[in-house]
Amino acid sequence: MQQTVIQGNRDSQDEPTLFEKVRARILSGEFEPGSLVPEAGLADDFGVSRTPIREVLKQLERQGLVEIQPRVGTFVHKPTRREIAELFQLKEVLEGLAAGLLARRGTVPELDILQRNCEESELAVEQNNSKRYAELVHEFHWTLVRGADNKKLYEQYEWMMHQLVYHQLVLKTVTKPSRLLASNSEHHQVLEAIREKDAMAAEFAMRSHVHTSSQLAMVPEEVKQTTSEPFYLH
Repeated sequence: MQQTVIQGNRDSQDEPTLFEKVRARILSGEFEPGSLVPEAGLADDFGVSRTPIREVLKQLERQGLVEIQPRVGTFVHKPTRREIAELFQLKEVLEGLAAGLLARRGTVPELDILQRNCEESELAVEQNNSKRYAELVHEFHWTLVRGADNKKLYEQYEWMMHQLVYHQLVLKTVTKPSRLLASNSEHHQVLEAIREKDAMAAEFAMRSHVHTSSQLAMVPEEVKQTTSEPFYLH
């Protein structure tokens, strides 16, 4: 599994393009939202001139990941609270649909991947390993969407996740053991419904899971700073 972001349907043996490499750096959380993207530094890191880096940044601006300010620089896009809320609403719909579609497919390889994921997640919860759990959460959701076997759904989901910079948010979150346990239990409920080929139950369980996560993610910033109860995104 990739640490930063799951890429489309590319062969895992393919060498990532410059665009994918730069995008992965942005999505990894290496650069804070609102911070300057070091154009010269990226050029040095990837052994290219600034020209191809600038072209990549223009593409990333069209995806909503960065903002280019002429004669000033390129900055990581900092989504507004409204943007995050709207994207979570879309995430709930798309992942719910994906769960329902996967339930209709019967026995497919993605089911074994999800089963293994849940088992590894249980171990991460027992060890209170929030970093590992966040990685497994990322894998669970992307596997679910791939398993829906709907290209248009996948394309919309990929675009949405890049807009949300979701993995970056997960990695920057301090987790509570109680939320880890509840989140893992919700994943099991989704998987059970899929195995039972109950499309409606699978969609409902998935939407409920995402909705709960979004509510926790939308805790006001001032509450996050003053409470001892950290929020969790997934």
